[in-house]
Amino acid sequence: MPHSLSSDRRTAVDEIFDHLRAEIDALRLRPGDRISEAEIAARFGVSRQPVRDAFTRLANLDLLLIRPQRATEVKRFSAREIEKSRFVRAAVEAEVLRRAALAAAETQAAARQALTQELSRQRAALAAGDAHGFSALDYAFHRALCTIAGAAFAFEVIAAEKAKVDRLCLLGLAKQDRMPQLLADHEAIATAILQGDPETAVANGMKHLKRLDSTLEKITKDNASYFENEK
Repeated sequence: MPHSLSSDRRTAVDEIFDHLRAEIDALRLRPGDRISEAEIAARFGVSRQPVRDAFTRLANLDLLLIRPQRATEVKRFSAREIEKSRFVRAAVEAEVLRRAALAAAETQAAARQALTQELSRQRAALAAGDAHGFSALDYAFHRALCTIAGAAFAFEVIAAEKAKVDRLCLLGLAKQDRMPQLLADHEAIATAILQGDPETAVANGMKHLKRLDSTLEKITKDNASYFENEK
């Protein structure tokens, strides 16, 4: 059944981009899968131009590989880029946690309210088994840390790098299975920040990031076809 385009200000390019982005993020379109420009145009009832524009936007996010005279495909994961992404996120997040712990000492009430609220929402999502909701709250927690640190701009970097690894992790351990550990990590980070202890906050944050090492290693081994050959 063709998709219907909404009548608001959203364009056909927006609709197609959002649809394909969601399919790629959820791994319903997997690394290496080919995408037909003509098929997408027919599905949405549009010309090929909006599809090309949506493809370009996805390629700019490093999600599609567009090759002249050859089929467009979902871009495979790059082990090198994943390592780079985690390096960047760790560096930025360490500075955010350090600043947040120092700032919280002076804005204790506001910081406590913000972190208590975020953790309460996460506990509710865990109790409800709401993995999708917990994922959104995971991002909200990191946004709150950036705000407390007085570095709201840093969240854009953290979110972009985090999203790359989150998509990959859908191939491994389910989010609902990881929720208790993620919540415990967030609680430990929040405690250190509210105690004004920057070194412990950073240590807890880096421990949180490193928990994915074994998961990523297993995913890389079990899904080799989803990765670029970078030898």
